[in-house]
Amino acid sequence: MMKQIRTVVLVTLVTMLAVPAIRAADKGTTINGYVIDSACTFTKNLSKPVSPECAVSCAKNGSPLVILTSAGTIYWPIADEMPAKGQNDRLMEFAGKKVSVTGKVFAKGGSHAIVIDKIEAAPAGK
Repeated sequence: MMKQIRTVVLVTLVTMLAVPAIRAADKGTTINGYVIDSACTFTKNLSKPVSPECAVSCAKNGSPLVILTSAGTIYWPIADEMPAKGQNDRLMEFAGKKVSVTGKVFAKGGSHAIVIDKIEAAPAGK
């Protein structure tokens, strides 16, 4: 009987501690970086866009826009609904600019992706 009570108490404590952690994870991760054409990021090894006009032009021609952090990490914006759709339309107003993005981050095989919940121009100095 005592062992069952200890188990119930332990399960209750673990649940109470886990719920706030799960809720904190639901808020998402925030990343800061430039919205840049993916092809230029790789082929020209850019650390920031040449210009907003250049990024928009490439995106309008079908090149996916990505978010490039100052550490050099590239995040591919993805959709979590099916069928999945590209995110260029959502990113176009920020093409070539620095942004702050909050969402669910994924990592697989050395690649990083983010399902964007919120995107806004990065505060000055970030």
